[in-house]
Parts: sequence; structure tokens; C-alpha cells
Amino acid sequence: MSSTGRYFEDFAKGDVFTTPGRTVGETEVTQFAQLTGDFNPLHTDSVFAAASPFGRRIAHGLLGLSLVSGLVARLGVFEGTAVAALGIENWRYHAPVFFGDTVHVVVTIADTRLTSDGQRGILFRDYELVNQDGVTVQSGRMPIMVRCRS
Repeated sequence: MSSTGRYFEDFAKGDVFTTPGRTVGETEVTQFAQLTGDFNPLHTDSVFAAASPFGRRIAHGLLGLSLVSGLVARLGVFEGTAVAALGIENWRYHAPVFFGDTVHVVVTIADTRLTSDGQRGILFRDYELVNQDGVTVQSGRMPIMVRCRS
């Protein structure tokens, strides 16, 4: 099995990776609403959203979370070496993602642990979804199991 990603041994507590950015707009929100069936007017109705506390339409929270997955994949560091995602822990929505925001992800390796068989390791990855103003709009932890080199 070939891989371009890093193996467990290539990661250390405190490593930080920053993804490229992506702008969230009408197209992404519309496609997400169609895919999920979530047509909440806060996301799809500009008149309704104008009267909301946000004053305008916002992206779905789960769209932001989904973008995290795609942006992290663009790093390539887990490509071919990831065995399994182990969950999403303590995910929080701190601020809305507005149409036109450009977001990126900061990934910090919070801890590492070798599995009992010594063939795989667990990376405890803290994620921050950050907008163009440096505001963390979402955050949480996503542990992942990755292969060891040998």
C-alpha cells in the first residue's frame, strides 16, 4: 500500500498544521441544504435572516464541520496512512460563518498514543476553524488512528 501521508512516528505533540483557505458562499450553502434537506430559513431566506440576531444569512454549522474534513484532507499528511477516524469530541460553534467568509483550519497534535499491538497509533488532533479575521468560529477534537511505519 503506497501512501503520501505521514506515519505515527512522524508526528509529535505540539505539531501544528494550517490548511489552505476556502471561501463559503451561496453555492456551498445551497448545495448543502439540498444534500441534507436542511432548508432552515436562517440559511436559505435572506428576508428571514435579516430579522435574525445575525442580521443576514449564515452557513449551516454542520457545513463548517464538513469543510473542516475537506480542508484537512488537502494537507495530505494523513493521506494513505489514516486507518480510522475515531470520533468528534467537544465540537463547539463559537461564531457564525457568513456568506463570503474565507475559512481555514489549524490542526494541533494535542497528544499521541501507541495502540497495544504497536502497529498503529492514535493522534489526538485539536481543530480550529478560523475565518479571515482570525476568529475561531468552530473548534473541537478529532482523534484518528494512523499506521506506524513498520
